[in-house]
Amino acid sequence: MVLPTSAPGNMTAAPGRPSRVASAIVAAAVVFVVVVLVGAVALWAHYGTAVFFEIIKSGIAACI
Repeated sequence: MVLPTSAPGNMTAAPGRPSRVASAIVAAAVVFVVVVLVGAVALWAHYGTAVFFEIIKSGIAACI
């Protein structure tokens, strides 16, 4: 027979509100994604589809 390692009374409940640090990290991630998407749309509008995809492909190749 397997016994539980902790009694139900010893378990702590999850916090009701996320901390300020967690909220700041999520907000920063959202801002980053929005900036990247806006930049992609701006490049697409400025250079057109063919040049846009070549720029993306060149950037990925430069990182590898």
